[in-house]
Amino acid sequence: MLCAVYKTLRKEGMYLYLPKKDNFNDVPESLMKSFGKPQFVMLVAVEKHAKVAGVHADTLKKALAEEGYYLQMPAQLENWLGEHRESLGLPRKVEE
Repeated sequence: MLCAVYKTLRKEGMYLYLPKKDNFNDVPESLMKSFGKPQFVMLVAVEKHAKVAGVHADTLKKALAEEGYYLQMPAQLENWLGEHRESLGLPRKVEE
């Protein structure tokens, strides 16, 4: 199974996966509005990989078959400094 991968210029690390290139029919209109103009990145052979950009291939295949798309959100960045400050009994953020 090939899938098309698109990125958005609005949010770093957000990707949209589709089972057919340039076929956005199954993607909700509200998602397309917030995603903006999709920028084609590549075609990926899903079955050749256990994971595709950190997404389990089975999860991706299931979403593509059932929903007609898969939206990958950016990974949450860890706030090590905030966690360390909290462990010291300080506020997570330094007040200015």
